[in-house]
Amino acid sequence: MLKDKNMNYYSYIVARDFGFAPNPFGKHCTLATCKPRIRKTAKINDWIFGLSGKALNYKLIFAMKVSKKITFNEYWESPEFQYKKPIINGSLKQMYGDNIYFFDKKTNKWHQENSHHSLDNGEINYLNLNRDTKGEFVLIADEFYYFGREMIDIPKEIKDSFLIGIGFKKVGEEQANQLIEYLRNNYHIGIYGDPISFEDFLRYDGK
Repeated sequence: MLKDKNMNYYSYIVARDFGFAPNPFGKHCTLATCKPRIRKTAKINDWIFGLSGKALNYKLIFAMKVSKKITFNEYWESPEFQYKKPIINGSLKQMYGDNIYFFDKKTNKWHQENSHHSLDNGEINYLNLNRDTKGEFVLIADEFYYFGREMIDIPKEIKDSFLIGIGFKKVGEEQANQLIEYLRNNYHIGIYGDPISFEDFLRYDGK
């Protein structure tokens, strides 16, 4: 397999899988909220792996290769990603849209769209806003494998390299590429299952 130089491979536990972070719907898988350190430091061609927690045996929920890294304002304004803006009276996929932020230079304030990360009345949840905007960027993937509740086992010979408790870890190149090759050989790009908590629309209070 052709390897890119200077790539990083990030692994973390997806504590809440609603189809919001990441948002796998449509042509792209996007990471626009949560995990601010990964969003700030990841580069184009880096890979991100999201695992279930210990109770679900650390299975692979998603893998994505970063193809674009853009600002919140670029994400908000891009015609390509308008479908990622939340529609609270729409379908669950629309309600969990992650295109929720832009910085208004006229008022010198952040805008947070009525969404999974806002308060119950649709007003700004500053706990989520302050955490999310520290990430500065939105990560976008053309190549992604999203399993959700159909999460898969990571091959046992490399699984320990991906295990992480709190935060995230960088996975070694050899082990990461073994998993990437396994995915490319056995799965097509796209979605294999609904998000684990994809039943009702819920807000996240940020605590």
